[in-house]
Amino acid sequence: MADTVRVLLPVLLVLVALLVVRRRMPVVFWWLVGYPAVALRVLVSYRATMDACGLTVPASAVRRATARMVGRKAAPVPPRHSFPRPTGSGLVMRLRMAAGQAPEDFAASADRLRHAWGAHAVHVRPTKPGRLELRLVGWDVLAEVRPARHRLGDGPLRLPLALREDGVWHVRDFRTVPHELILGATQSGKSVYLRNLLCGLARQSVVLVGIDCKWGVELAPFAPRLSALADTPDRANELLDVLLEEMEARFRLIGLRSGAGPDAVLTSDVWGLPEAARPVPIVVVVDEVAELFLAASKDDEKRRDAMVTKLIRLAQLGRAAGIFLEVCGQRFGAELGKGATMLRAQLSGRICHRVNDEASANMALADISPEAALAATAIPAERPGVAVVGDSSGGWSRVRSPHLTLDDAAAVCRDTATLVPELPRLDAFRPAVAVEAAGPSSSTAAVPTARPVTE
Repeated sequence: MADTVRVLLPVLLVLVALLVVRRRMPVVFWWLVGYPAVALRVLVSYRATMDACGLTVPASAVRRATARMVGRKAAPVPPRHSFPRPTGSGLVMRLRMAAGQAPEDFAASADRLRHAWGAHAVHVRPTKPGRLELRLVGWDVLAEVRPARHRLGDGPLRLPLALREDGVWHVRDFRTVPHELILGATQSGKSVYLRNLLCGLARQSVVLVGIDCKWGVELAPFAPRLSALADTPDRANELLDVLLEEMEARFRLIGLRSGAGPDAVLTSDVWGLPEAARPVPIVVVVDEVAELFLAASKDDEKRRDAMVTKLIRLAQLGRAAGIFLEVCGQRFGAELGKGATMLRAQLSGRICHRVNDEASANMALADISPEAALAATAIPAERPGVAVVGDSSGGWSRVRSPHLTLDDAAAVCRDTATLVPELPRLDAFRPAVAVEAAGPSSSTAAVPTARPVTE
């Protein structure tokens, strides 16, 4: 009996330790147990699983002839695959499709592959003609999102803001997707996404401009890092005029540089200018866009239509001048006035958190993909921070941002207050805040905590 206890006790302790590791450190558990088990299961059952899912093709004539010579029947041939390569949240295999197969065939069988191999999810992504990537996810990576490693943002205006459900980070690249629409109801996680965005930009050489017509209460904590802040519709209208003047001045600069001489480098945007002469990028954050466009009188309607027109001009021409828009709100619809739909068309980046009505989800995502709009309406209220992100290419995915408290976000903006670029046109709109003396950067101390999003 004593010998049995001595044998079973260590085994029981190991099992308990593995259960604790699986709950507290899923990445470590995946590398120790999950990946070897799933990879072995995939390799052993690959041919049978592909055949059961209808993802095989008949054997070639040579194989059939060879099989007949030995008195056997040629088995169907599955796609060739690479060795399962581990990732931080699952594994990846590259497949070479057989003649007559399409990526849609594998996407339709993704759920059956998930059950056959015991994975949390299976995602299919074409890489080039005839080849695709099969990504298995070992667990629900959106249950608890930890901050991304800073090396993922490998350049200016590139920020890893949210983790996708396939374990890959959604990187906000302003050069590729210059303008974005962010929608979400109260307590949906929209504010946390915006905090991550502002804190990432605060550490870069970027002019941050805020428009918050709720008297600045949403963007006031970030005021030390803002170059301009408008907290009323009248001030916002004036600020948009100044931004248009800045955009026109930048276009004149591009024209002068391009026509400077026969040896001048021709360019149609600021990115082709020499780095020393290149203007600092400007990111304009419009929070609660519905508040900006509320109209109670004819004068308010005229001002609203004028502001929509100015935002459309900035969205249409801003990228070439290095001016980018982030438009946020609880809803976005045609009732905001003439030009709202045209403005939405210029905001090619879309991210929709849980919303209060189906019309807002359709306004955000239906023109990209009807399936994405349906996915946005299905976001549960008990999982704040989950959103659907899409782009003009028609692709979409569920994502979740790492939690970042308002205190930590405000601390980052205070620590980076000395990085505010000089832009004289915006001096009249600079927030009247007391900037603390610059000390050692505490950005590492203000790293987002790894808690579920609650705002």
